[in-house]
Amino acid sequence: MSAVDIKDLTGSKTGTIDLDPQTFGIDPNVAVMHQVVTAQLAARRSGTQSTKTRAEVRGGGAKPWRQKGTGRARHGSIRSPQWRGGGVALGPKPRDYSQKTPKKMIRLALKSALSDRASSEHVLVIDEWNFELPKTKTAVAVLDALGVEGRVLLVVDQNDLNTWKSFANLDRVHVISPDELNAYDVLVNDWVVFTKNNLPDTTSMRNSEDSKDESSES
Repeated sequence: MSAVDIKDLTGSKTGTIDLDPQTFGIDPNVAVMHQVVTAQLAARRSGTQSTKTRAEVRGGGAKPWRQKGTGRARHGSIRSPQWRGGGVALGPKPRDYSQKTPKKMIRLALKSALSDRASSEHVLVIDEWNFELPKTKTAVAVLDALGVEGRVLLVVDQNDLNTWKSFANLDRVHVISPDELNAYDVLVNDWVVFTKNNLPDTTSMRNSEDSKDESSES
């Protein structure tokens, strides 16, 4: 899929555009996609789960019965892990689940995901989003005209507020900005829709990552 049709919001063809072969035409690396997506999902975990050890639960300061002579097992506290209401042995504590992933691997995973969607002809390019007013009914009509079914990922510029608001109430549509494009969102959606001005290539991916690094350092 080296070239795709450019369509307007009525689904009519207005031209064609060549896709970057290094971004949309590589052999998908399934192993890298799996590793990067796993890291993305791990980073989303809040990691706030917490259980109390026997030292943290309330009570259990007194020995429940004397050491010898009762015929029962020896116990020093009713908050030991084997007791009901006792502390938890080796239970989960708050932790950071994020993983460090090389930038080259993140880029390769995104290219692999885009190439997979392009090979199945599920990449669409439209001329521009020209919603005069934010209207969900119009957004639904546009999707029908474009012929996209299932889950849809829209790559929309941040300053195009009418488009963002128009698709906001559609559960099957996920809208992101060009610098937020990632492997997970591409893979979890059936279609990816770009405008001709925000179609990614190798250079734009690197520039996007460099800008993210600068913003995180400042």
